[in-house]
Amino acid sequence: MKRQGEETLQRCNKRNNNLKFIVFFLWLITGPECKTVSASRLLTVQTGGSLIIPCYYDRKYTEHKKYWCFDAGEAFNYCSILAYANETKGKVSVIDHPDQSFFTVTMRNLQHEDTGGYWCVVEIGGIFQPDEKEQLYLTVQSVPDVSVVSSSVSGHEGGDISVQCFYSSGYKNKLKQWCRYKDQRCYKEKKTDTSQDSSVQISGDGKGSFTVLMTGLRLTDSGWYYCSVGKQEAPVQLYVSENSQVSVTEPKPEVVTSEGFVRNSSPKPATVSTDTSTEKNIWHKEERFCLSQN
Repeated sequence: MKRQGEETLQRCNKRNNNLKFIVFFLWLITGPECKTVSASRLLTVQTGGSLIIPCYYDRKYTEHKKYWCFDAGEAFNYCSILAYANETKGKVSVIDHPDQSFFTVTMRNLQHEDTGGYWCVVEIGGIFQPDEKEQLYLTVQSVPDVSVVSSSVSGHEGGDISVQCFYSSGYKNKLKQWCRYKDQRCYKEKKTDTSQDSSVQISGDGKGSFTVLMTGLRLTDSGWYYCSVGKQEAPVQLYVSENSQVSVTEPKPEVVTSEGFVRNSSPKPATVSTDTSTEKNIWHKEERFCLSQN
């Protein structure tokens, strides 16, 4: 009788150990996804404003579905899909650019309740094949911590462009940088760096803003950049056109201003000199965060 009781107790202990193992295994699969994760990108936008965010991904995911999701508590397993690529739902639009391996998310009329965690996601599928994703945290406030006058700038090959980045007083002593999303190359304030015949200079006034000057532009300089102050960033798209003397009419790009209004920019005339010292008017446009697995 005593022996049977010991055997029963051993079987119960073994069963409990197996149960503990199963629970631990399930936690390994789902636990890290459910807990709060620090966002790799921090952005702020003015109440009522709009924002355009680039999301880069590996070329091997060109044919995969992409989507944009949100959870105020920063838990990916509970995030709500706001829109898939190439569709608009409510105040969110997602456009995929497979030839450049990124998609853009446009959000309009942002309010305080839109503050929270967001994810750029490439859908993979399967328990053992989690989706590729990158987390961002967006804060909607009356005065953004970091902002730019316009989310788009344009220039021509061989020319110059400048971007003014603003920051709140609490970021006065934080590191200021100008970075490119594609390769994460950054230029620090008061430094000059030259790459492929292009020069980048950053100068600050110490009173809430710094200016980025890019000279000797090349066509390959086109792309998405961001003003970085501490861990905060403000996206900016740079478009570099060919330095042609032929009159060209280009489509009007969508621009999000610092006030948050979306508008179409109008082409502006630029004057170039020909070899005969005559002047002709040409037209050019003003155009305006690679996914990593957490």
